Amino acid sequence: HQGETESKMAKPEIVLNVDVRENLGRGGARETRRQGKVPAVLYGGEIAPVAIAIDKKTIVQALKSGKFISHTVSLEYKGERQLVFAQDIQFHPVSDEPTHLDLYRVEKGQIIRVAVPVHVTGQGVSPGIKRGGAMNIVRHEIWLYAPADAIPEHLEVDVSEMEIGDALKISAIKLPEGVRPTIADRDFTVITIAGRKAKDDVAEDKPDSLAALALNLFCYRVRKYIGSYLAVLGGADALVFRAQLRADFIGL
Repeated sequence: HQGETESKMAKPEIVLNVDVRENLGRGGARETRRQGKVPAVLYGGEIAPVAIAIDKKTIVQALKSGKFISHTVSLEYKGERQLVFAQDIQFHPVSDEPTHLDLYRVEKGQIIRVAVPVHVTGQGVSPGIKRGGAMNIVRHEIWLYAPADAIPEHLEVDVSEMEIGDALKISAIKLPEGVRPTIADRDFTVITIAGRKAKDDVAEDKPDSLAALALNLFCYRVRKYIGSYLAVLGGADALVFRAQLRADFIGL
């Protein structure tokens, strides 16, 4: 039915090998970058923050996969793994390469706040779009509370049955178990089909427009004729005739 959707779950996790950084501060961060690595800080939970370094090429590949931001990844150090969430990523202003990461420790099943992108399908067969309606994606991503190990890859929204004037709400999107929107006090809009008058409606308006044009032309010709007649009469006869016309709502 309208708004029926599927939620695509995340693909196999990304695993990043890390090293613990001994040299801290700006000098230590610069040295890490010279070695082809990205300095990072791992924090969260009951364990103290740890300064780490991750191979830059590995980070770039993870970013290109589209699953590093807004998804959990695993860090591996000496055979042990830790599930983390990218809290902040800093990029070089010119090269756009990652220069620093803030990673937050999470556990499987832990509920975290995450933005999940919206993928739209069915535009080619939507009756509203076919009739000239314009699709407006109000929210390109939706903030959700989701288990750290079960974040949806994206939310697939089907607009194939939407008509002009329809609005698809968050309640029409089927979310996975344990996942809910961060906005809970209203049924917010995700997609609308903006309306434009159909061609048949425009065609029905034409007779009214033509009738108004004909009436205006008739009134103009009548007034022009009466004006000429008044000029011929002149004097008191013209004043009497004009007064009679006003009484009859001609409006001269």
